[in-house]
Amino acid sequence: MVSPQVIHIAGFKTCGFYRRATSVLTSISVLFPSKLKIVDHEYPSRDAYRAWLLDEFRSKMSDTRAHKHSSSPFVWISNGSSPEKADPKDVESFIGGHDDSLKWCRDFCAPSDAMTKSKDSMISDGHVSDHGYDYDLIVIGGGSGGLATSKEASALGAKVALLDFVKPSPAGTSWGLGGTCVNVGCIPKKLMHNAALLKESLHLDSSGFGIAVEEKGHSWESMRENVNNYIRGLNFKYRVSLRENEVTYLNKYGRFVDKHTLELTDKKGKKTNVTASRFLIATGGRPSPLSIPGAELAISSDDIFHKEANPGKTLCIGASYISLECGGFLSAIGNDVTIAVRSILLRGFDRECAEMIGSYMANHGIKFKNKVVPTKLEKSLRGSSKIKVTFSDDSVEEYDTVLVAVGRSACTPGLGLENVDVETNPKNGKIITKLDQTSCPNVYAIGDVVEGCPELTPVAIQAGKFLAQRLFGKLNEFMDYRNVCTTVFTPIEFGTVGYSEEDAKIEFGDDNVEVYHSYFKPLEWSLSEKRSNDDAYAKIIVDKGDNERVVGIHFLGPNAGETMQGYAVAIKKGIIFKDLEQTIGIHPTCAEELVSLTVTKGSGKDAKAGGC
Repeated sequence: MVSPQVIHIAGFKTCGFYRRATSVLTSISVLFPSKLKIVDHEYPSRDAYRAWLLDEFRSKMSDTRAHKHSSSPFVWISNGSSPEKADPKDVESFIGGHDDSLKWCRDFCAPSDAMTKSKDSMISDGHVSDHGYDYDLIVIGGGSGGLATSKEASALGAKVALLDFVKPSPAGTSWGLGGTCVNVGCIPKKLMHNAALLKESLHLDSSGFGIAVEEKGHSWESMRENVNNYIRGLNFKYRVSLRENEVTYLNKYGRFVDKHTLELTDKKGKKTNVTASRFLIATGGRPSPLSIPGAELAISSDDIFHKEANPGKTLCIGASYISLECGGFLSAIGNDVTIAVRSILLRGFDRECAEMIGSYMANHGIKFKNKVVPTKLEKSLRGSSKIKVTFSDDSVEEYDTVLVAVGRSACTPGLGLENVDVETNPKNGKIITKLDQTSCPNVYAIGDVVEGCPELTPVAIQAGKFLAQRLFGKLNEFMDYRNVCTTVFTPIEFGTVGYSEEDAKIEFGDDNVEVYHSYFKPLEWSLSEKRSNDDAYAKIIVDKGDNERVVGIHFLGPNAGETMQGYAVAIKKGIIFKDLEQTIGIHPTCAEELVSLTVTKGSGKDAKAGGC
């Protein structure tokens, strides 16, 4: 028979918060006597309680949150070694005070909540407090997920080290602490996208507002230097943050020797070993290369943001969001850009929205070569820097830069995963996990390196924090990968959360899906003659079989990311379409369009919005 979980609560007799928390916990233990036992430590006065808390108990707990807790009550979970005593050695995890205790009770009683997924949902990894290894946790990878997990675990009392070692790209580009997002992803991409928006707005919109602007060029060198100076500042801040959070930073490459040992190699090739009870792999991914003659002449997104000279006439190979985003900002700052598309744009996203993005980009000067792939790259002439590209339709074109964005592969080769029996997908090297745990129980993985995980920075951060709490804290939260909101920073921004129209029809059936939508002119575009053919677009997808529950929201227009964040919260909370209808919009904004939709596709009516 499984013993009940033992909860200790300490406080002083006249404290109302202590009495209430004790009453709720005791009531639950009466309802579930086989699952919960309450041990009450009542002190006659505040002074007596404080004397016990400060002098005899609090500082001896491993959870650093407990060290700062000075109010009544003080609640923790026992590990069962001395269940009737207030013994620091008996503490499994610290719950907290009054509010934390009531939340714990709600989670305990909620049949479908994360609390029902106990630590037993994961396979036991054999971790014990006196394991004898160098660290409780070693994190491999200093990107967003690895940084977040390491700091969270350290705050929970774990002894943590973080490894980060960036291998240069084939073109020789390298960078500092912070991973793809900070160095060669989200941050430089968004900054250069903003440069493109500024340039585009001056070109397209300024004259309509009475602003006479002389057309001038763009300094790639100044933009690049300013962006990279900002990123170097972030690299430094991350190192400081690790030190402040008592995480050991090791600029070394790690390779598994066995399930508790890593062989470390520093930049000089010196090798040492280090051990840990648990490991987290958060190495992310790198761009997949072309496998055609002359592929070495191309660069990837790892290189474009660090390129010293303006890329000039550029071919972007691929229809991914990375290809479209890079092609978009390069075109807007004045470059000649062509995008080679093998099949469709933005596979996996809403098809209607993806096609509208393509049309917008084409209308603003970006060329598309559809249904083709490059078959060969070669130098145009001896000594020339231009690249001659031969395509599958036998056409030939010269470019200054060829950017490859055809997918990403996990950074797992060389980690020695075969030595610890960690299962990976042979096609892309991504790690197979269940609840962030690999096939080797004490080795975990989060973020882009995981098979089936959305390749988004906030996803890795959230998953890492939850994992640290499960391993070293009191919570049993698991990452919810459904309804993750994101924005594609193409020239017309695309914010999306939930199902695409195609996926919704597959999931709920064609007859159960309705689409509310609207084509509209953002007010900030209304005075620009050069935008006469440009429209923004709003689409809300509902499940008619479930009271018109909103299952997808898509928005094409200015500031799509800022617009969509609040609606992402709403869809996460399970709103129905009537909730949006009854919400008063902020006028005059683009965001209000999403609470003003009345036309459905099923009605066949014109979805072109009018004025106020």
